[in-house]
Amino acid sequence: MDTRTSEVMLRIERLRDAMKALGVHACLIPSSDPHLSEYLPERWQGRQWLSGFTGSVGTLVVTLERAAVFADSRYWTQAETELAGTGIALEKIPTAAATHYLDWISAQLQAGQSLAVDGQILGLALAQQLRVAMQRAGIQLRTDLDLIDRIWPARPGLPAGQIYEHLPPQAVVSRAEKLADIRTAMARIGASHHFISSVDDSAWLFNLRGADVDYNPVFMAHTLLSADSATLFVDGGKIDAALLARLNADGVQVAPYGSAPAALAALPQQARVLMDPRRVTLGLREAVPAHATVLEAINPSTLAKSRKTAAEAQFVRKAMVQDGAAMCEFYAWFEQAQGRERLTELSVDEHLSAARARRPGFVGLSFPTIAGFNANGAMPHYRATRASHAVIEGNGLLLIDSGAQYLGGTTDITRVWPIGEVSAEQKRDYTLVLKSTLALSRACFPRGTLSPMLDALARAPMWEHGLDYGHGTGHGVGYFMNVHEGPQSISKALPDANMAMEQGMITSIEPGIYRPGKWGVRIENLVLNVALQTPENNQFGEMLAFETLTLCPIDTRCIDFGLLGAENIDWLNRYHVVVRERLAPLLSGPALAWLHLRTQAI
Repeated sequence: MDTRTSEVMLRIERLRDAMKALGVHACLIPSSDPHLSEYLPERWQGRQWLSGFTGSVGTLVVTLERAAVFADSRYWTQAETELAGTGIALEKIPTAAATHYLDWISAQLQAGQSLAVDGQILGLALAQQLRVAMQRAGIQLRTDLDLIDRIWPARPGLPAGQIYEHLPPQAVVSRAEKLADIRTAMARIGASHHFISSVDDSAWLFNLRGADVDYNPVFMAHTLLSADSATLFVDGGKIDAALLARLNADGVQVAPYGSAPAALAALPQQARVLMDPRRVTLGLREAVPAHATVLEAINPSTLAKSRKTAAEAQFVRKAMVQDGAAMCEFYAWFEQAQGRERLTELSVDEHLSAARARRPGFVGLSFPTIAGFNANGAMPHYRATRASHAVIEGNGLLLIDSGAQYLGGTTDITRVWPIGEVSAEQKRDYTLVLKSTLALSRACFPRGTLSPMLDALARAPMWEHGLDYGHGTGHGVGYFMNVHEGPQSISKALPDANMAMEQGMITSIEPGIYRPGKWGVRIENLVLNVALQTPENNQFGEMLAFETLTLCPIDTRCIDFGLLGAENIDWLNRYHVVVRERLAPLLSGPALAWLHLRTQAI
């Protein structure tokens, strides 16, 4: 066993010792924190610390005899490698939201035995499902234990990144306007109070940004609103005196981060508090006193921030121009460097990140760059490390999925480039993925269409050939905010009313084909929902279409033109005209020459 594997096994044994001492028969460790964030500060990386599995999403369950990580297809290859020799099994699930571990736990435990999960990081909606499943199996559920804290001797503390203000002109809507809009929504629901726990909602509401979570400009905080008060619960040292004064002037008080449960417990008689069950934990829900009524509904801010204003959309377009220019500079360097110097997946990350850092308004990356050559590209969430990465040489496909945070927007783009000779089978996969990307990009649909209903439009060109992919087709994207944002999701998720497509939403389109051990293809653009005037003058209802925001050439050397079709060729040629016109004024020399070469009409 290597050192890492041995350490994982020792940690699992320490967990089991703690379980035995407390009479617990199984422990559930979700990928979660007190805010139900997707990307977690180190303190709440308990699942990763305990199992050695580094994927961003997954659930670990440990019993006294067995242990398993439940992960979707994005992580199967990665998980199999990282869990090898640990005694922890990989349980493959169809989607990240699947709850197959509920049946697994019920099968492992006997009636009368107990399951522990930390209620302070357990989502309220999931807790409700968990209780039903455990009651059905006669299993006792304990949510009062943080077993990870008992066995992690050097557990990191709370993140301490400074909070700063997102200022005009990019901050288009003021704090006062946003607070007024949310209070109007509260009144419409009949809520006297509203508790917000999701970090991006608080950051959006107060026009604040932070650095507590890698790649996402957010900070650990809760918010409690009433008709005439607003309290932000955050560690005081994160906010300087000048910003504190501006918040106070806007009617926002700041209280210690840890005092949020006590504030909930002190809610007045007859209080009606709005809580989003998908964005608040069980522990915080249980802090609400019995004399208060909890109204469960989506955070109004989640809906509001998903619908970018016309002014915000214009700033996003400007950010896309800067991002596209950075990519042209990088790709021009990359193609010139092939055959002249040693290129690796790490050097792709280094040079592409440096090109972005030179652009105006750049703040940081929006997620770790994925540069996967050949087999590594078949792992959707692959990340090269100094210990394990590929040299880019020979023949094959290089997949690069990257993005950045700018003061005026968040970017996320995937392109695939040929290295040396490309096989007919690789061209076929590339062309089918491109057809899928364009099939959805060209779509128009009634306003209010539930976003999962659009998923089949992207998959249909692949289904014709018996192909599919395990991840979603598209996720919402924030405005200088989280690169993954709801409520819309173009995926196989079961739709709900909050997933309705509305004007101003920004979503990714990113179908893919993955050949484990061989190569992967994914082509991704961000698109904006825009109003569409139809020949019928919308007498059958408002229609929406997608404006493609991302500006970067799509490589044409990998295309099988016999598969692509005339309509798609026309779309690609028109797209490349726009890319060339928008990016050329920012470029010169090799980067400009590369842009002209890669946007030639086909």
